[in-house]
Amino acid sequence: MNTDHEESPKRENPFFAPFHTLHDTYPFDKIRLEDFEEAFIEGIRRDKEQIDKTINNPEKPTFDNTIINKDDDNEYYGLLDRVSTVFFNLLSAETCDEMDALAQKIEPILTQHANDVLLNKALFERIKAVHLHHRRLTPEEKRLLDKTYEGFTRCGALLDEEGKTRLRQLNEEASMLSLQFSQNLRKERKAFTLHITDEADLDGLPERVREQAAQEAKDRELDGWVFTLDAPSMGPFMKYATNRELRRQLYMASNTLCTHDNPENNTEICKRIVNIQRERAQLLGFKTFADFVLKNRMASNKRNVYRLLDQLIEAYKPTAQKELSEIERLARKMEGKDFQLEPWDLSHYSYQLQMKKYDLDSEMLRPYFELSKVIDGVFGLAHRLYGITFRENKDIPVYHPDVKAFEVFDKDGSYLAVFYADFHPRKGKQGGAWMTSFQGQCINRKGENVRPHVSVVMNLTKPTDSKPSLLSLGEVETFLHEFGHSLHGMFANTRFESMSGTNVWWDFVELPSQFMENYSIEKEFLRTFAFHYETGEPLPDELISRIVKSRNFMVAYNCMRQVSFALLDMAYYTLDKPLEGDLMAFEHKAWQKALVFKQLPGTCMTVQFSHIMSGGYSAGYYSYKWAEVLEADAFSVFKKNGIFDTATAQRFRDNILSKGGTEHPMTLYKRFKGSEPTIDALLRRNGIRRPKKAPKTH
Repeated sequence: MNTDHEESPKRENPFFAPFHTLHDTYPFDKIRLEDFEEAFIEGIRRDKEQIDKTINNPEKPTFDNTIINKDDDNEYYGLLDRVSTVFFNLLSAETCDEMDALAQKIEPILTQHANDVLLNKALFERIKAVHLHHRRLTPEEKRLLDKTYEGFTRCGALLDEEGKTRLRQLNEEASMLSLQFSQNLRKERKAFTLHITDEADLDGLPERVREQAAQEAKDRELDGWVFTLDAPSMGPFMKYATNRELRRQLYMASNTLCTHDNPENNTEICKRIVNIQRERAQLLGFKTFADFVLKNRMASNKRNVYRLLDQLIEAYKPTAQKELSEIERLARKMEGKDFQLEPWDLSHYSYQLQMKKYDLDSEMLRPYFELSKVIDGVFGLAHRLYGITFRENKDIPVYHPDVKAFEVFDKDGSYLAVFYADFHPRKGKQGGAWMTSFQGQCINRKGENVRPHVSVVMNLTKPTDSKPSLLSLGEVETFLHEFGHSLHGMFANTRFESMSGTNVWWDFVELPSQFMENYSIEKEFLRTFAFHYETGEPLPDELISRIVKSRNFMVAYNCMRQVSFALLDMAYYTLDKPLEGDLMAFEHKAWQKALVFKQLPGTCMTVQFSHIMSGGYSAGYYSYKWAEVLEADAFSVFKKNGIFDTATAQRFRDNILSKGGTEHPMTLYKRFKGSEPTIDALLRRNGIRRPKKAPKTH
């Protein structure tokens, strides 16, 4: 994005004109920061104009003139969607202080407009009329109609005026708090650095990690070495560094983010977000926010969520406790019988145990996972499964030099999608990894299949002056995960954008992503790209064997970690009374039955738990484990038929990846598998004994 603020002759806002770019991609090289506000205001004006046109249509309300408007000019009326898509994607991937300030200014305006639409009585009356009396609809049209009607009712269309007024207030407050939460977390995370000037403090760190830290210091115009809270920096330090005090400092910095007495403290924001969600749900006739959310989820209700979580605790916690005990015994053997394992020691000594049991270190693998080769491997996997190909095209504008843009072609050679990949951490990017879309798939009013533009954004290990980007196996899995989401987007083939790609129920959306992670340890896949970046030698069979053998190392402990997050999420959003008092105490009690290791005083997950405070996973974090049951079950079909079996892959594409939200997720899954999923495949994969009663996933 162009952020040049110099005076220039009057120019047309690029959002107001045809893009004239390949595949109608966004002209990031022409978009300036000052373009956004003007485009937002004009987009809202056009949106209102379209709504007035619908409301004032003298014809009887029909599906075609109310739910969809075939004669609308998408170039004209789609402005608000276009500018919102770019702005909020960049707010996560490439923001700055000026953009953050604009977000604070524009968010309440957008929320007010959304309320004006969803609480518009005249518009809802037309939608209601169509819902009650309509022509014969296709299954996809009927699902869109139901989704539209329910979308309005779930946003307060049936409330009286007093209720609507209160809901408006809550919506506006929630949107601002969610934005503030995210901005606070990013600022806190990016503000911290561990600056080391004594080389002795680097003891235990591999040369690659030292070089990465030296490069970080150089980039900041500092001497020595700099470590940050970004995963590629913090993770290796916690794993390898022998300096226990510095591990403690890094751990405490990470686990006390947004708890300090400063403007970035998220404690009261979190309380208010939880209470707003509860009040909104109760205003709409639900006892709790979880009841409201789960009505449109595969899980259906709280009982089914807790049944799954309890079954996982029953099955995995005993093994998780044994895993932790084994680490403690090794640590005492190495450090003395009085040694007390602390949270900042866990990564370090679990690594020592992994070396002892499997003689496997991620640094052994990194030389074989050079980023450009991993890209080739992931793209090659998609080609082998689905026949699609990727071609980088540097003529497609990107929003940052780090970003690569690819054209994607289907197996018949036809254009399928645009794929953006943004790999490395930087100042303006949030932590973590995610997939997003710049353009969704749909069939437009001319009958053309508008193909999607999807993007994956990650924070993978950066290259240095002397080495390319060399990934850990975990980072390869992250790439595969987000790429799985992108395939869900790229293969979309539905009529309506609001139901295409990843527009599915949240406890189904992680199936395609977690499914792809399975390939990370498959020898046949590794053989296609894992070559030493210097010698060209393939990843040795012996190392692959050790990878496979170590697959379930700490699997139960990590499962309990995920379950604890899900319990915390559910604890907040199953409240039927206001959340008050000590947030840290609430957190500690909420996830206690899944905790395997102690939680330290002063640390807090809630205040940095983006998924449930600003990321759409409120009352939905269980979805990761729910989808894990699905993906393990689905991959068992591939294991049976062959992990590259194209017929099985085509069924997966046709029945799941291309269908979006056009049918109930279980209907789609059974069409692929032939039966409902069970927990058995997950337990077998993890080497865990089946609990007495397995949870159902429907």
